[in-house]
Order: sequence, then structure tokens, then C-alpha cells
Amino acid sequence: MTVRRIIPWPDACLRTIAAEVTEITDEIRTTWDDMIDTMDAMPGVGLAAPQIGVMLRLAVVDASQGRNRRVRLANPVVVDASAVMNEYEEASPNLPGVSAKIKRPRGVTVEYLDETGSLTRRDFVGLEATSVQHQIDHLAGRMYFDNLSRMRRDMLLRKARKTVS
Repeated sequence: MTVRRIIPWPDACLRTIAAEVTEITDEIRTTWDDMIDTMDAMPGVGLAAPQIGVMLRLAVVDASQGRNRRVRLANPVVVDASAVMNEYEEASPNLPGVSAKIKRPRGVTVEYLDETGSLTRRDFVGLEATSVQHQIDHLAGRMYFDNLSRMRRDMLLRKARKTVS
């Protein structure tokens, strides 16, 4: 497959809501395969299609130690979330050199179309849950730093500008 180019912040596609996937085709499966190759090259534990300029509601996640539990998601939606919160250091290849601690629900139940086109409901916990939520944010045109206070977000973006310069 192919490692795709990561779209740099502040490209407008990173702030655009991605389009629904109407059916799982060979083209969609190829995009997922490319996304997995790109995720592995970063390295990262998840990737959303808008991060590579594909404006469809597609994501891949693999937070396993052995990198052998790839989950391909189309049109993912959180249908239930734990009241217990976890905090992880989050970052994005679209804005390299910066990261922030983000609190998100420790576990989520997500509905999505899988690689066969079947509507699937699955529970994600821990880092995998954080990654799924992070990818769903991307599909909605949001970045992880949107979860920060305005002051912390502004500081992070100033630091990112200095890193890139």
C-alpha cells in the first residue's frame, strides 16, 4: 500500500466536517490500507481520513502493543461513554512538535460500519477509547487542542508556530 502525505495545520480540511460513507467499496478498503501504512509510519495509534486530505468519515485505530488489532471504522459514532475519565498526552502529525494532556471518557461504545459494510457496535477502553474519540473529533473538523481552555490552546498554537518556524 501507500504512505500518504499528512495535511499540515492550519489547512481548511482539518476544520471541515467529513462526508458520510454510503457503502464500503474496494476504494474505501484501499484508503483504509493506506491510512494504516501512514499511521504506522508516523508512528501513531490512530488516523482519520481528513488528516490525509480524504474528506470521508473513515478512521483506523490500533493501540495494541503488537500493532496487530487494526480497527477500520466508517461513520463512527459514540453511542455511550463512561463517566470515568482518563487523561492521556495527545498529539497530531498535522501539528508536529506539540502535545497536551486531554481528559476523555475511559471507555466508549461506538457504532460504525466495518470493512464488510456491517453495522458494528464495539466497546473501546483506555488508550484505544482515547484514540477512537480523537479520530471522531477529526471527522467533525475538530483538533485535540479544541478540548483545552482558550489560554492553553493559544499557548500550544504559539509553541507550534515556533516549532515549525
